[in-house]
Amino acid sequence: MKIEPLKLGEITAKLPVIQGGMGVGISLGGLAGAVAKEGGIGIISAAQIGYREPDFDRDPKAANLRAITTEYEKARKISPDGVIGFNLMVAMKFYEDYVREVIKAGADLIISGAGLPMDLPRIAKKAETEYKRDRKVLLAPIVSTEKSARVILRYWDRKYQRIPDLLVIEGPLAGGHLGFTKNQLEHFGKDSYEEEIRNILEAVREFEEKYGRKIPVALAGGIEGKEQVKRAFELGADAVQVATRFVTTEECDADIRYKEAYIKAEKEDIIIVKSPVGMPGRAIRNAFMERVIKEGKIPHSPCHQCLHSCNPKEIPYCITDALINAAKGETEQALLFCGAYAYKAKRIETVKEVIASLLPEPV
Repeated sequence: MKIEPLKLGEITAKLPVIQGGMGVGISLGGLAGAVAKEGGIGIISAAQIGYREPDFDRDPKAANLRAITTEYEKARKISPDGVIGFNLMVAMKFYEDYVREVIKAGADLIISGAGLPMDLPRIAKKAETEYKRDRKVLLAPIVSTEKSARVILRYWDRKYQRIPDLLVIEGPLAGGHLGFTKNQLEHFGKDSYEEEIRNILEAVREFEEKYGRKIPVALAGGIEGKEQVKRAFELGADAVQVATRFVTTEECDADIRYKEAYIKAEKEDIIIVKSPVGMPGRAIRNAFMERVIKEGKIPHSPCHQCLHSCNPKEIPYCITDALINAAKGETEQALLFCGAYAYKAKRIETVKEVIASLLPEPV
């Protein structure tokens, strides 16, 4: 099977591999730049990206906005000509401000999930005009079901007369917050979700025909080797989005102890957990999760303004605190988000090695 470059509007990535965004210090400029340098698409997560800034506790929004530019410039220095974008969660507080800032910084692409980015085209167009961008930023919503795909495609068509530059289908084997209810996670097996993928692709084809141009589709969730990549392309995907495999790389921005937690994990350690904001997520069972299960509520720091649906008085623990601990390597006091196959990691690799292990055949 021949692997083709991924063409997204005026931009082409040499390899159809997108590194998934991993929030709070896991995929920053170092990892994204390394992936882009190898020919893939490097993605920086803007979720609490400024957690290392000295004023983060006092003014997390200002710290995050400043760090967006810092991390983008770091990635761009590593890969001057590569494709570099950001992952922005719709569920974040100040979502619109973060969209504007990544466009101002110079991002090639915005991938947006954790909710449907209904008005992303409006925000992007306004920011492109304000910052006099000579090239439009590429917009890529994340969907998990045919229903969510049709909602976003129809809305963008009706309201903005446009289609996505890329659509990311994120399946139930993904890491971190998942775009499924608990019942859906129990329902979707390999065959049933492949049928869902086919239905999403059918919806995509309808809008491709209407606009007379292709909407590239990337498949994400549980992509850990050549077999899954090959199957993704057989199903009709144009690219794959991979996150967990890049955690245990030399270039990943997380602390080495976070990477080692993946290497030490066994299959039975990978569990579905309930996020403080109610969404299901996939993580590694550790002392922190055991404490949450036993105690129910863990004291936390003042609000860091991360998710707009969070009520600090009601949450069992602060997800920002838990994810910052993860990035810093304090793994027994952390929420260790991961994909379904995190336990398969056996050693620290390089980004180059991971990409080579994914692709069935060189370009």
